[in-house]
Amino acid sequence: MLEEKRILEIMEKTGVLQEGHFLLSSGRHAEKYLQCAQVLQYPRCANELAEGIAELWQDEEVDVVIGPATGGIIVSYAVGQALGVRSLFSERKNDKMALRRGFKIRSDEKVLVVEDVVTTGGSVKEVLKLLEDTECKIVGISSLVDRSGGKSEFEYSFKPLISMEIQSYMPEKCPLCKENKPFTKPGS
Repeated sequence: MLEEKRILEIMEKTGVLQEGHFLLSSGRHAEKYLQCAQVLQYPRCANELAEGIAELWQDEEVDVVIGPATGGIIVSYAVGQALGVRSLFSERKNDKMALRRGFKIRSDEKVLVVEDVVTTGGSVKEVLKLLEDTECKIVGISSLVDRSGGKSEFEYSFKPLISMEIQSYMPEKCPLCKENKPFTKPGS
């Protein structure tokens, strides 16, 4: 089993956990930010984390792993490889999550949904809706990081590799703004 200490070591080594003053996509501010794409540029580290996710599901039968574009694409591929199963990704078409590029999921397939970071769970819920429409069996959900600190709720089993709660503030209550520290907008 991949230990939390090792997960944090990988994230620190690859620059996933960043410190500073960040303007989040929600409009809130934070002193820490998780950029999981940083770890995905190192295949050995990404594979080690994916094997950790695969271990979480070793007692379940999984036929397909799927992740939402873009954060879940590499995670889906690496977890699929670790489990020895097919890997797909979904992407938005006309503002709705869809299977494109000829990807199909049969109603008899058992599917695991993966993501890099779960904050509100919005993208994962879109993938779940897509899968529910195919009537396949949804085995569960995993992510490299549950950034909600366990507050994301799903109708299916959710097993993140690690859970972290990162404090965020409304701009008017942000201690870093009060210190006049400039912010960056990550991901842009």
